[in-house]
Amino acid sequence: MEYLNGVNALTLVFVALLLFAIAYRFYGIFMANKVLRLNAENVTPAVEFADGKDYVATNKNVLFGHHFAAIAAAGPLVGPVLAAQFGYLPGTLWILIGCVLGGGVHDMVVLFASVRHKGESLATIAGKEIGKGTGLITGFAVLFILILTLAGLSLACISAMHEASWSLFTVIATMPIAVLMGLIMRYRKNSVTLASIIGGILLIASIIGGHELMQIAAISNLFHWRVETISIAITVYGFLASVLPVWLLLVPRDYLSTYLKIGTILMLAIGIIFVQPTIEMPAITSFIHGGGPVIGGPVLPFIFIVIACGAISGFHAVIATGTTPKMLTNEKEILFVGYGAMLVEGFVALMALIAACTLVPGDYFAINTPKEMYESFIAAHPHLQPVDLAHFSEKIGVDLQGRTGGAVSLAVGMAHIFNKIPFMDDVMAYWYNFAIMFEAVFILTAIDAGTRVGRFFLQEMLGTVMPKFNDKNWMPGIIICSLIFTFSWGYLVYTGNVSSIWPLFGISNQLLAACGLIVCTTMLIRINRGKYALCAAIPGVFMAIITFWAGYEQVRYIYLPQGQYLLASLALLAMVLMLVVFINTFKRWHRLTKMEANKVDRYGDTVKELVER
Repeated sequence: MEYLNGVNALTLVFVALLLFAIAYRFYGIFMANKVLRLNAENVTPAVEFADGKDYVATNKNVLFGHHFAAIAAAGPLVGPVLAAQFGYLPGTLWILIGCVLGGGVHDMVVLFASVRHKGESLATIAGKEIGKGTGLITGFAVLFILILTLAGLSLACISAMHEASWSLFTVIATMPIAVLMGLIMRYRKNSVTLASIIGGILLIASIIGGHELMQIAAISNLFHWRVETISIAITVYGFLASVLPVWLLLVPRDYLSTYLKIGTILMLAIGIIFVQPTIEMPAITSFIHGGGPVIGGPVLPFIFIVIACGAISGFHAVIATGTTPKMLTNEKEILFVGYGAMLVEGFVALMALIAACTLVPGDYFAINTPKEMYESFIAAHPHLQPVDLAHFSEKIGVDLQGRTGGAVSLAVGMAHIFNKIPFMDDVMAYWYNFAIMFEAVFILTAIDAGTRVGRFFLQEMLGTVMPKFNDKNWMPGIIICSLIFTFSWGYLVYTGNVSSIWPLFGISNQLLAACGLIVCTTMLIRINRGKYALCAAIPGVFMAIITFWAGYEQVRYIYLPQGQYLLASLALLAMVLMLVVFINTFKRWHRLTKMEANKVDRYGDTVKELVER
């Protein structure tokens, strides 16, 4: 593997862009035309059930912005950075392969299933396609995983914005800007371009102006919030995003955030093209067998769990059966919104991996190794001494050693690349704070959409007991479910009791991804897609096996030896719930394969069995 060391970062960028372009042009279109058989003539839920609140036909570019902003949270940024411990090669391979054959397929298939089921949740789809009992178990599993996910994402967001006044100011500024954009797009015909220009200008002004305003001590102190204050503010924001009409806050804010997200990644890509940094991390490190300071387990199976959203993510199933299917105007747009957004997220993940791997390995491990472990780590690996870390700390004005979790090493990596551009050395602190703000925005846009989807889930589940909750326009039901769900994850965030759940989030997230593929494969078999259903079945079964393996390793060798019995119990609960869903689903597959396709559904397809939409 020595010949793979010292690779130019530009090579990886070029390979990724080429592969993703080919994948979209051929495999994505194959999925759209042959597997799903998307038809522009079919009426989507956004048109059929338009209510001006949740079901809102939305411009495909705006919807792409919302969907991408909602699915692209901390995972594609933090996960690849942590996976750099194994070397750049394992993470690069899984991001490229996983996105094309796993993540993109997952997002398309799940979005398709929800559109054909009136924009309803994965639990409802499971209930109709497999059985009510399976749907109920799926619902509990998804709610359980979603609460843990939003709590973990919120803690990551708080960590990014804590003691970062400028970042906090800009993140807050995106909210009134988004409301203004929403009002323009709602009440002025064909005004997406106008709203985009106004929103973009105001966003740039808030970024530059925020940096200048934070030089004034009184204003800087005003935005120097305590952790508890940020915790409450994020919870309140999640509640508002859940109850307000999607066109007023959630969609325009996610669309606006997409400018910042994609713009920053493009800037990073341009920086890599201009600087052409060398990948300093080896292709494969000695930690692939386990025992690393960042990830304790071996590269297999943990690379699949740690990378998470950068290659395939169950959280995407929550969005693809939550807000997005209720806003899709044309069934053909599933390719652009579903597959396209996943490929862009994969590119984001690769950029994050590159940014971390351009750091000298000694600096990377100094940042990501807990302070209490660092002396023993250096004693065992004296060749991994830090090189440039003291210079970075001086320029940025922050002690960077022992700031674990991935976010700081990503920010330092990005600042390190930009810093190599001539005359940029004096503004390294600017780039660092900009990267921290960029990460906070990435995370927050997943929190708002995830909270709204959680409210949908809870309404559907309570609706089985009290039918009134099924009325999506019943305001008391909306407020009650929003309060219950927001409080569930908000309380965990405020008390800080879930700060160590990130590995558990990885396991739960990938189990949910497997669930989305396996449940929706049932629909493909039922509507007589034949062998084409294998395109979803194979990655679904693969992710189930890999994740159960990782869950077993995590519980037996990490949680139990360390006395983390609560985390072990939660991991086992998630695995048991999903195992029941998988067994019932495989039984349903067996029954469906023996049926003849002799019925015609409302879309004109010859199917094996008719089910309620």
